[in-house]
Amino acid sequence: MSNRFAVILAAGQGTRMKSKLYKVLHPVCGKPMVEHVVDQISNLSVEEIVAVVGHGAEQVKEMLGEKCKYALQDQQLGTAHAVMQAASLLEGREGTTLVVCGDTPLIRAETMEELFRHHTEHSAKATVLTADMDNPAGYGRVVRNTSGHVEKIVEHKDASEEERAITEINTGTYCFDNKALFEALQSVSNENSQGEYYLPDVIEILKGQGETVTAYLAENPDETLGVNDRVALSEAERLMRERINEIHMRNGVTLIDPANTYIGVDIEIGRDTLIYPGTILSGTTVIGEECIIGPNTEIDSCEIGNKTVIRQSAAFKSSIGSNVNIGPFAHIRPDSALGNDVKIGNFVEIKKAVIGDSSKASHLSYIGDAEVGRDVNIGCGSITVNYDGKNKFLTKIEDGVFIGCNSNLVAPVTIGKGAYVAAGSTITENVPPDALSLARARQVNKENYVQKLNIRK
Repeated sequence: MSNRFAVILAAGQGTRMKSKLYKVLHPVCGKPMVEHVVDQISNLSVEEIVAVVGHGAEQVKEMLGEKCKYALQDQQLGTAHAVMQAASLLEGREGTTLVVCGDTPLIRAETMEELFRHHTEHSAKATVLTADMDNPAGYGRVVRNTSGHVEKIVEHKDASEEERAITEINTGTYCFDNKALFEALQSVSNENSQGEYYLPDVIEILKGQGETVTAYLAENPDETLGVNDRVALSEAERLMRERINEIHMRNGVTLIDPANTYIGVDIEIGRDTLIYPGTILSGTTVIGEECIIGPNTEIDSCEIGNKTVIRQSAAFKSSIGSNVNIGPFAHIRPDSALGNDVKIGNFVEIKKAVIGDSSKASHLSYIGDAEVGRDVNIGCGSITVNYDGKNKFLTKIEDGVFIGCNSNLVAPVTIGKGAYVAAGSTITENVPPDALSLARARQVNKENYVQKLNIRK
């Protein structure tokens, strides 16, 4: 197999997005559009990927890192001009070059592989990826000759009535013989109404030289959707979500209402897990088998074991064991680690805390900057007082501890193994193992005192 290269056109400002964010960085299912394209190309045997960047170049480089090499297009003078910026990296090299736009997040590696295959089979100098559109208005039409190869590409505004009836359109994705591409680019003119250098002109130049130009029709036209505004972005999000959700369902995950379930591209979910509507799974979340997630639950970059239930809650950048029960309305903040058989109940907040196996905080508690052992019970309304106004401090609760309701554990403090803290206590000193700690004033009843207050008259 000859060398393969890829050029990603990612320099356009995207003025129709009406956004401060560089167009190709707008996310689809949690991942920037251009990263979708790069990740799909990375699944192919491609020797070099060159991203042509312009406005917002540093943001794109920061996001893609070393996945690509970069070429800078200072002025946006058309698609052919953009490809020319990659000349210093690719010109004169033997091989085949894929040119794809960075705003086509739905394109799949399988389709690009078929484009390469078709190009090679027909010994073509250029191959156009095409799509059959129900409403092709505004797109360049692909006119084929009697042999089925490309005769020409006609822009909508220049097309005759007969040509406008053609539903096969140019998607803006191509394969080229690399040497022929950069040689032809030298001859592209900008003598048009926009004063720009257009990549389809390379097709005309190669045709004029008697070279073979073919077209490969994409199996699913949705893959070729280019995102130029927020309406198209929403459509890409919907189509990508349908694709992702279908993969999970075919892998044994139950989605009660796929249209209202939002799963990112890098999520792993085990078999027989049940996802209720309103659930948002993002980042690098991994969920085990036989879990129940949702409804109305947000999980970002968490690792979750088997048979865990999370209802109407939020969890971020944490690890959660098996047979854990969370919610409703719990908040697991970053850097937390929950063991197996843990119960985190309603309106409980966990932050940067380790919770040992079989421990419980069933309601209305805040556990922050804490190490909690096994078989600990944290009573309703109890908190770790971790902040003195300047610094955060650690609370340690050892195995088998019982914390009574409405207790304050003022860090730094350690509650020894098997100790009991009486309800309503404010603990400021370490508690020895197996001790009962009371830290509250003795109750005093003043009989008939209400009459002296004179508040009932």
